[in-house]
Amino acid sequence: MERRGFNNGPRDMHKAKCADCGQETEVPFVPDPNRPVYCRECFQSHRPPKKY
Repeated sequence: MERRGFNNGPRDMHKAKCADCGQETEVPFVPDPNRPVYCRECFQSHRPPKKY
C-alpha cells in the first residue's frame, strides 16, 4: 500500500497578486477573490505571534 504524505512531488502553483505590496506571487492553492493573498514577505507580518 502506498503511503501518502506531504511530499508527493511538485504541486500546482497559481499566480496571485499580494494584497499588501502588489507583487505577483505564486501560491499552492486556487486564490479566493474574497480573501487576501500575501507574498512570502508580507505574510510574515500578518501571522499571529508564536506562543511558546
